[in-house]
Amino acid sequence: MIQSIEKKIKLAFAISIGSFLTSLAVVVAVCVFAYSLVNEQRKNIYVLDHNVPVLVRQTNQGTNREVEYEAHVNMFHLLFFTLPPDDEYIQNNLTKAMYLVDDTGLAQYNNLKEKGYYNSILSSSALLTIQTDSVVVDENRHFTYYARQRIERPTSIATRALVTEGDLQDVPRTDNNPHGLIIRNWKTVLNKDLAYVEKKNF
Repeated sequence: MIQSIEKKIKLAFAISIGSFLTSLAVVVAVCVFAYSLVNEQRKNIYVLDHNVPVLVRQTNQGTNREVEYEAHVNMFHLLFFTLPPDDEYIQNNLTKAMYLVDDTGLAQYNNLKEKGYYNSILSSSALLTIQTDSVVVDENRHFTYYARQRIERPTSIATRALVTEGDLQDVPRTDNNPHGLIIRNWKTVLNKDLAYVEKKNF
């Protein structure tokens, strides 16, 4: 009789412990689920478009980082190589470009300036524009930039192939550097003529 009572007590104790542990596991699971659900809902943001709420979704930085790599490289080259015959515009573009590159960009700018490159653009009323063909960024964030540069003068139009390369490094985002990247070890690996056409009216 006593042994039977002891067994019943042990069984009741085991059932109580099992119930407690099961309840604890359920509570933990519910808390984890609720926390993750709240975090997911926080990523949903409503913005007003002409007083109409539009649902947008917040993403982390890594989601769009590869796109930002290409955009940063493209932005720098557009600023550095878009050169109209306007000294103030050229200086403004190059100042913006220098925020996106390390001293290798400044070294190339100084080299071109010493050779009279920018003065020749002004004196010949040349218009230099660039068209990006592609930007290739590998897993080590080393990029290769492919483009065509168009050089239009009053008497001719020239097209050149341009290929540059360099490395990308994360830096804090600023108004002058919205992608939070800087180009390092930048250099031109190809810059050759593709076509030259004289204008017929001259």
